[in-house]
Amino acid sequence: MVSADPSVDALPLIALQGIRRSYGGGADGAPAVEVLRGVSLRIHAGEFVAIVGASGSGKSTLMNLLGCLDRPSAGSYHFQGQDVATMDADALAWLRREAFGFVFQGYHLIASASAQENVEMPAIYAGMPEGPRAERAAALLTRLGLGERLGHRPSQLSGGQQQRVSIARALMNGGRILLADEPTGALDSHSGAEVMRLLHTLADAGHTIILITHDRAVAAQARRVIEISDGEIVADSAPEPPKIQDKSASGAHWVSASSYQKYSESSGPRRAFWGELREALRTAWRGMRLNRVRTGLTLLGIVIGVASVIVMLAVGEGAQQRVVAQMGTLGTTLMYLGGRAPPSGGPAGVITSEDLQAIAQLPEVGHVMPIIGDPITVRYGNADRQVYVFASSHVMPEVHHWKLQQGRYFTDAEDRSLAPLVVLGSQARAHFFPGAQSPLGKFLLIGNSPFEVIGVMAERGSDSGAQSYDDMVFIPYQGGRARVYQAQTQPDYTVVTAASVALVQAAEAAVHRLLLSRHGREDFGISNAAAKLQAEAETRRAMTLMLGLIAAVSLLVGGIGVMNVMLMTVRERTREIGIRMATGARQRDILRQFLTEALLVTLVGGVAGVVIGVGVGAALIAAGVPVVFSLSFMAGAFACAVATGLVFGYMPARHAARLDPVTALGST
Repeated sequence: MVSADPSVDALPLIALQGIRRSYGGGADGAPAVEVLRGVSLRIHAGEFVAIVGASGSGKSTLMNLLGCLDRPSAGSYHFQGQDVATMDADALAWLRREAFGFVFQGYHLIASASAQENVEMPAIYAGMPEGPRAERAAALLTRLGLGERLGHRPSQLSGGQQQRVSIARALMNGGRILLADEPTGALDSHSGAEVMRLLHTLADAGHTIILITHDRAVAAQARRVIEISDGEIVADSAPEPPKIQDKSASGAHWVSASSYQKYSESSGPRRAFWGELREALRTAWRGMRLNRVRTGLTLLGIVIGVASVIVMLAVGEGAQQRVVAQMGTLGTTLMYLGGRAPPSGGPAGVITSEDLQAIAQLPEVGHVMPIIGDPITVRYGNADRQVYVFASSHVMPEVHHWKLQQGRYFTDAEDRSLAPLVVLGSQARAHFFPGAQSPLGKFLLIGNSPFEVIGVMAERGSDSGAQSYDDMVFIPYQGGRARVYQAQTQPDYTVVTAASVALVQAAEAAVHRLLLSRHGREDFGISNAAAKLQAEAETRRAMTLMLGLIAAVSLLVGGIGVMNVMLMTVRERTREIGIRMATGARQRDILRQFLTEALLVTLVGGVAGVVIGVGVGAALIAAGVPVVFSLSFMAGAFACAVATGLVFGYMPARHAARLDPVTALGST
């Protein structure tokens, strides 16, 4: 990344021609203020130059222009023969990183980082591997007398020690040009003298030193003194360019015009990415630890968002499955089959037992249940009543998803053997057997035939205003035909269940084809629960929409929390952003830094939210609430939380990346 071409010695390292810098005068109507007025200046490699001037003379603005932190309003700036105006933001950041090292009056160290971490920063953006980077930073600090304070934070160091850390940072990437802005201004005389001796040593080693100061005594120690007043150079001792010898930082090794292109095409950016990512994660984690309360409040929003989504979806899925199960008892898989007169005329069809056996063999069909029923006088002791006697097969409780309250239901074998057994509805039981007495083993007279009570059904109610099932009694189909409904030649109707809700239409079509082939005419009718299927679908859609809205609101709240905290973080760390830019960070590096912090917050909050959501769901299960967890729901909630955090974290990160370096460095 450097050139050793001897011909570069003839070129000035820095050449300014007619440089002007104005502020204001924009659309806001503020008057334009010209800070630099036609500055022309040449600085050669290896010079030790002091730019001296009173406060407000423009010397700090000139330093910002020299260090590529700012751009001139007019004039030209050539660095090693290349026009800086032709360089984009990334190229300028690269130039600051590779050629310049800044030493500020206020030290500008990152307060949360150790001395060694502050020194390592320029090398992170240069892509230096972690091992060599740490070794070089430690060596520089040891050389400057801070070997025992590598892990100390700036608040644990004196002013002179902080300034030495700042100098070590400026030297981390070579520090070929040191721009020192009032390096002794905030120090006592002893520490100031130490800093000046160090700058002389670096100048002797071949570094180019540009010292900005208002103190003429300090400026006099330089080998060339340039005086600036009211934005113009009024004096320049301007000695002959120094003779550069072969030294480690001499002017024979400078950033050439093609170096940036070579760097861009090399693996440097790829190496830098992983180093910057680790630095971003380390910085983010350190910031979370140092601001525990704020971090906790931010995480609370994410945790509540993720946990509420998981719990709501789990509860909703459980409720939905319960609703679907309840709707199943109302007949969402049922079809009703019976004989009727064909549309072309003729006698009504008869559904035979052979027809029912053939239907039961269809793969789309679950159960076939023939039914005969009529109100009949039922007696027990002195009590008698007209009761609907429901004769059906042993699958009735399964078909209607109906549980027994007491006793048992009859079996298929008992049905085939014509066993005289009866199961009571809950209201029928209360009528014939009031109080606490058990009806099991007792005999009811149904018509003229005795039937033994073997069970009681759970309370059910009625379907769509029909007669209540709870007032009925239930007897075996074959036994009912033999003992009660002797005159019945075919069932009143037959209930056919599809194998699943999804197969209702297919089952209806299969039964229709089968009976048409057996009867040769359409002397039968089939009706299904299409309306109920539609109601089920509408219920599913409404529930999904409701839960989706809840999820969106929860995650939106968490995302807004991340955005607010990240905006506060950017505001609090504006100077840190300026420091990172001064040490060579590009806009995308700053963007990555703050996006990584937003991502880490959402990752931690997302994991905590999943854990808490599962815990709350487990508690609800223990309390008897129907809850159904889904890995896809949990993964989706987590992913949405992270995506939401990144989306809402992007705006603060972009704002940070677009900050002006000079403005950021000047923030308090």
